[in-house]
Amino acid sequence: MAKRPDGALEHDIMIVLWAAGSPLPPGVIKDRLGTDLAYTSVATVLGRLHAKGLVTRTPAGRAFTYEAALAEHDLAAQRINTILSSTNDPKAVLARFVGGLSKSDAKAMRSLLDKNGR
Repeated sequence: MAKRPDGALEHDIMIVLWAAGSPLPPGVIKDRLGTDLAYTSVATVLGRLHAKGLVTRTPAGRAFTYEAALAEHDLAAQRINTILSSTNDPKAVLARFVGGLSKSDAKAMRSLLDKNGR
């Protein structure tokens, strides 16, 4: 079995949780991933996601159920802000980002900026 890229399993688990709409136990998450991962691997990653504040957990018998703490778009925006605040030249990063947008995404960006008075 090929090694997953760093963060890929976390992302796949978040996708399952976003699609679920309600808390899920690790076994159900494992099944919905559709892989041959061990239950313990999924449970370990869920523990890491909880420690990062990306999922919430609720006791359910001897285990927990998990759900996403943030909507997907909120997490993406948070990551973008983290990247911008970690660079010495956020304007250059933004310029490169905006320069790489498709015409439709650039138009949407312009509309959002105009709407927010910026």
